Amino acid sequence: MTGGTPPQRGEELLLARVSAAAGRAHLGRRCATYAAHAHAAPAGGIRGLLALVRSGLPSVRANPDARLDLYERGMTVVVKGRIRIVRYDTTSAFRQDRAFTLTDAGGERITLSLGESEEWIPKIQRAVTEAQLPLALARLGRGERLAFGDIWLTREEVGSGVASAQWSQVQRTEIRDGLVVIGVAGAGNGPEAVASGIPNLFVLRALVECLRTESGHP
Repeated sequence: MTGGTPPQRGEELLLARVSAAAGRAHLGRRCATYAAHAHAAPAGGIRGLLALVRSGLPSVRANPDARLDLYERGMTVVVKGRIRIVRYDTTSAFRQDRAFTLTDAGGERITLSLGESEEWIPKIQRAVTEAQLPLALARLGRGERLAFGDIWLTREEVGSGVASAQWSQVQRTEIRDGLVVIGVAGAGNGPEAVASGIPNLFVLRALVECLRTESGHP
């Protein structure tokens, strides 16, 4: 008998482990499975992450070393045999030039490198937005102030630094020269912040659209 586990048997065992972990986390039905490339999470929080981006990620390897299983309420990420749980309603996602970073259920970061096209990214972004947008709107309705990196918002206004605007003044959000800019009617400069430092930027953009529309701005 030769040593090791046959590839097909190994895949079956991994799927069983992933399914069990997803079941314990109550992630619901599996929706899709993808291969990806992972990188070690940098130390130093967001500053460490930005330093990694500035220094340049290694080129995408030919053979993917991570497995992503997307479920209804979250996803699993398998890297070197370790299964990580990501919950759509609590994760923070950061998008940089060639990196997509998520926080898992324990608060640890998982950094995935990007190739020419990664179809799993919009699916994850859509799922996170669907999970977090209603929660964010409910918190704002209770009078809370939310922060997305350097941008903050309340039910009445949005701001960053010394710049702020009422929702009735807000026209749009846009990414310009690496910054997310809140376009304000009649103002040369609205609230802005470095886009790569904003967690769940796609959720922020959805919130801005909801709140400016509710204010009556076309």
